[in-house]
Amino acid sequence: MGAADQVALDPVTDYALRVGTGEIVAGPWVRLAAKRHLADLKEGPARGLVWKPEKADHAITFIQCLRHYQGATAGRRFLLSAWQKFIIGSCFGWYMQDGQRRFRIAYIEIGKGNGKTPLAAAVALYALVADGEAGAEVYSAATSRDQAGICFNDAKQFVLSCGPLANRLQVGISNITYLATSSFFRVVSAEGRGLDGKRPHVVIVDELHEHPTATVVEKMRAGTKGRTRALIFEITNSGYDQTTVCFEHHDYSIKVLQGVIENDAWFGYVAALDKGDDPFEDKACHIKANPNLGVSLTLQYLDEQVREARDLPSKRNLVLRLNFCRWTEASEGWVDLDHWDLCSDPVQTSALRGRKAWGGLDLASVSDFTALAWTFPPETEGGKWQVLLRLYLPEAAVEKMRKKGRLPIDQWIREGLVTVTPGNVTDYGFVRRDVQADRETFDVQEIAFDRFNSSQLVTDLQDDGALMVGFGQGYGSMSGPCKELERMYMSHRLAHGGNKVLRWMASNTVATRDAAENIKFDRARSTEKIDGMVAIAMAIGRATAGKTEKTNSFWESFADT
Repeated sequence: MGAADQVALDPVTDYALRVGTGEIVAGPWVRLAAKRHLADLKEGPARGLVWKPEKADHAITFIQCLRHYQGATAGRRFLLSAWQKFIIGSCFGWYMQDGQRRFRIAYIEIGKGNGKTPLAAAVALYALVADGEAGAEVYSAATSRDQAGICFNDAKQFVLSCGPLANRLQVGISNITYLATSSFFRVVSAEGRGLDGKRPHVVIVDELHEHPTATVVEKMRAGTKGRTRALIFEITNSGYDQTTVCFEHHDYSIKVLQGVIENDAWFGYVAALDKGDDPFEDKACHIKANPNLGVSLTLQYLDEQVREARDLPSKRNLVLRLNFCRWTEASEGWVDLDHWDLCSDPVQTSALRGRKAWGGLDLASVSDFTALAWTFPPETEGGKWQVLLRLYLPEAAVEKMRKKGRLPIDQWIREGLVTVTPGNVTDYGFVRRDVQADRETFDVQEIAFDRFNSSQLVTDLQDDGALMVGFGQGYGSMSGPCKELERMYMSHRLAHGGNKVLRWMASNTVATRDAAENIKFDRARSTEKIDGMVAIAMAIGRATAGKTEKTNSFWESFADT
């Protein structure tokens, strides 16, 4: 059945189509979530994905039989908005060919007041009563029992407000039991010692941004290994601390939606404004971060928040974070991936033989990525700068990545994008041999390196005859190369060969500015590794610096020019 045929029957696909046409106003990541669903309808079967709209409808129908118990809507049915149907239907309607449910973790980030907790409570009750799981263990998990109890209390009130459920379930202070299937819904928190030994079917993690560590989430996820349809359902406001598990899942969800990371088991719905949107001046963008605006969230309330933020600068960041889904302590990504992807022209080593090349060598950590970048200026007017990147990782670092399971490191290795060296630290002998081979292939002019993070490798390369040039990492040295790299990829005058690891590093890159509008890459604020980007910037910096310095000693290059 095609997408057009499913519109009347399938609210998930209907929502995705309407977001795609612009009929439903949504932010950048929700637009990508909609695009992903539509693409998976066509391409998913080849990956073993199966869309079951009847399963999606089953979950939606169950939730809409519940009744509100508070405020003006008390006694009315819990009628889901289109965006809520998209989330619920996606989580419960996608399967694998072997019968397992596709999505094992769902990350939902929306503005305050959009009905997060009642929706999560409804998901918990569906998992307890109607999901067909014998012995289902359902948990509301949080850092404290009080926080976990908020979602549980909503679920309890839903049960007490619904005769058929109240007749089937036993409701206690912190436990709801369904004796017919030996299932229960309980509260669990990091305060006690009750996180181990659980075998969850579904876990609700409400307000993930309040979790200082990943302990609760990871222990709950570890317990799902024996369940074929387990789901960790995370729903939260935006936070401010990018060292938390919430920001990690926020960033990971965006990368999955962008296609930077392939993970068919991860669902992301991240409400956000577009770059350039000003919520204090333009009401039209408010709904992007607040999909339930006009339903659970009143226009009057949001207008009041905006007005107070205008009048009280001290409240501005709080409103941006809670009401408009902006991580107030996080910097925005530096690379526009849409333009970056248009620079994916092939880069062939054989075609670069004899070409002038400038290198950049980033030795950020002996136990992590080492990056060697070569840049080749165009030989003809209107030609493109070509970039060749070599990356190295020690075996120990590869094993750590495998255990985390968050990056396709084995695929990168198979495709020759990463060279693995034995041991716990990078064997720079591999890098040295590659530089020697490249110097025989290309007309290498210089190799730039971080003057404050050099090593014996730099001395060895110098002894081999390579011209090594120290390169500062501050605003004065990096601003020009970073801006030049930005101009190149934004004007599509760059060819990077579609390197997947480089794309990942580009998506991680954050730049900071000084008062004079100079920029530099910021490792501390960047969400993950950016070594390849740093190496490329240094190489471009030397390639565009003009005349090569008349020195054959890298020690002389330590003078900051």
